[in-house]
Amino acid sequence: MNQQVREGEELEAKNIRRFLEEKGLFPQSTAEMEITQFSNGFSNLTYQVKLEDTELILRRPPFGAVKRGHDMGREYKVLSRLQKAFPQSPLALAYTEDLEITGAPFYIMEKISGPILSIKEAKKRKLSPAEYKKVSEQWLQTFVNLHKTDYRSVGLEDLGKPDGYVERQVRNWSKQYEAAATKDLQVAKDLMQWLHENQTTDYDHCFIHNDYKYDNVVFTDDSWTEIKAVLDWEMCTLGDPLMDLGSSLAYWTMKADGPMVMQGLPSPTMFEGNLSRTELVQSYAEKSGRDIKYLGFYYAFGLFKLAVIVQQLFFRYKKGLTQDKRFAHLDQSAEFLCLMAWQSVQKKKIDHLF
Repeated sequence: MNQQVREGEELEAKNIRRFLEEKGLFPQSTAEMEITQFSNGFSNLTYQVKLEDTELILRRPPFGAVKRGHDMGREYKVLSRLQKAFPQSPLALAYTEDLEITGAPFYIMEKISGPILSIKEAKKRKLSPAEYKKVSEQWLQTFVNLHKTDYRSVGLEDLGKPDGYVERQVRNWSKQYEAAATKDLQVAKDLMQWLHENQTTDYDHCFIHNDYKYDNVVFTDDSWTEIKAVLDWEMCTLGDPLMDLGSSLAYWTMKADGPMVMQGLPSPTMFEGNLSRTELVQSYAEKSGRDIKYLGFYYAFGLFKLAVIVQQLFFRYKKGLTQDKRFAHLDQSAEFLCLMAWQSVQKKKIDHLF
């Protein structure tokens, strides 16, 4: 859903228009260019730029963010190549590191139109259980297909370092949490220690998305029988596909999780007709042929990684690097995500944790 641009995140329209005209992406016109901002998402900023009938998407890092984790050049490289190997990826059209245009590197990609099931959109549409069954089945099949992507055929074999991937992820995300911590939380310490001691060393690798969830997929229409595109590729890499699955499970909120989880981590997955987390994992294993015996580790890590991302957003807000009021209480969300992961570890299951 797009809206007017948030305060403090405005762009210089004249500079952007000149850049798009020079790249041949906008027609020469006397009409006024419109810039709106997509309201969902907490990481890279997404804008729609429109001139007459031409609509394009601009992606840039958050204001005040460090470059790590917000590499626009890397994201552009992926999307300018990936479509040949994975047709449900949008096509990136232009990239620049000219800081005088928006104050940061950015890229332009095609506009993808179609239903996106954010929690707001899901509440408005009120899908039936039968429709959610279709949604979850298409979502899962596309996920399995994504993990079969022949990344070498499009020159993305240097995208990541799959050897030692799990160990690096546990180490690096733990360091990132410690750097952004604003409280001394014992549950976070216990969780990081457990992840370090219980990480798997026996795993496969493939092309992974790392942020695959309902509000990052665009359906062709409301028959829910086909996914048109997958969005937000900023964290994609070469790594363990079960780490990718664990990250997705962290967003897979269920009604059985209780009101606190449903309010703090709302997702259309909590509506009747969706697979449970356990059913989702079993279906993924059947479709992909992968062993899921270490799933407890992957789910706990997925929740922890989400906790770190949320804590980093709160840290930026507390330091005055962003004015976004949505970040004001995210420290509480980060703490709860750590608690949820620890419950999963203690109970040795991924459903019915509270």
